Amino acid sequence: MMEITEIREYLPHRYPFLLVDRVVDMDLEAKQIVAYKNVTINEPFFNGHFPEHPIMPGVLIIEAMAQAAGILGFNMMGVKPADGVLYFFVGCDKLRFRRPVIPGDQLQLEASFLSSKRSIWKFACKATVDGKEVCSAEVICAEQKV
Repeated sequence: MMEITEIREYLPHRYPFLLVDRVVDMDLEAKQIVAYKNVTINEPFFNGHFPEHPIMPGVLIIEAMAQAAGILGFNMMGVKPADGVLYFFVGCDKLRFRRPVIPGDQLQLEASFLSSKRSIWKFACKATVDGKEVCSAEVICAEQKV
């Protein structure tokens, strides 16, 4: 549904912090998105986390979920960063990690819109690998005009 060229129009992030490789489903009526991140040993963070037992840092899994939620939010509003709007990840609630993510995994990212009040948006997010949940959280983003 959305490949990297179009994703780059919705996310201002670039290497090594662009963490969404493809959007496979986005339902604006249901306010949901499904995307994924391919995790490879070539990721720069694996040099230090941990060289003998590489594990994707949890904060980057959260960031990947927030980026998927950001794409959903931009599309719900019908704007892009080029229009002078950004979403900043400002917090999360109900965060849980359930298993490590390792090189070779495909991290499926799901986000569903929960609420918005003023410029604060909340999304229910989860990340899975092979159908097994690895992380879940309510991600909070702040919309800001730049």
